Amino acid sequence: MTERASAADYPQGIKLGVDVGTVRVGVAICDRDAILATPFKTLDRNAKKNSDVRVIASLAQELGAVQVIVGLPRTMKGEEHASARMATDYAELLAAELAGRGLEVPVNLVDERLSSVTAHRNLHEAGMSSRNHRKVVDQVAAAGILQHAIDMQKARGTDVGSRVSAPPRQQPSGTGGSPQADTSASDGTSRSQNTEGYSEPVQ
Repeated sequence: MTERASAADYPQGIKLGVDVGTVRVGVAICDRDAILATPFKTLDRNAKKNSDVRVIASLAQELGAVQVIVGLPRTMKGEEHASARMATDYAELLAAELAGRGLEVPVNLVDERLSSVTAHRNLHEAGMSSRNHRKVVDQVAAAGILQHAIDMQKARGTDVGSRVSAPPRQQPSGTGGSPQADTSASDGTSRSQNTEGYSEPVQ
């Protein structure tokens, strides 16, 4: 589930930006001073095995990232549809993977309206042919999402977006050992409550 980020000071350090798509996932990173977001990598989305989620979690662990910003696509009217629910589910999967590794790295959903449109325009202006856009547009969009978030954090002096909590951990009854994080959101049957009061029905 999600909840509004508190008014506490925002995390300081390296952050990751994520642009979620049905086919590809773009990843961006920023420096420790959160001055500039840079396109980093484009991953193939694997909704069955979620290998891309694990890659991002590993990257956060290796870099010592203090936060992950996931783009929340809304319509121009501010409405949330299937793509927004997909991004929310993905953010929950990532939060669960990070928590399962014992990492206290917050995952925030931040409005990303027009990020892909802006990325395509920037690539065109940089002289890249439309044919080659597909290779990098997702990571460029992720950089745009991350740059927007870190700029807002500095301007407001507080965190931005909506914090995503990992789904409750589940442990089979009658068994010992440590519970494992529930990452069942990828099959579309799990639950989440999106930001701005939008609730996804439980199936």
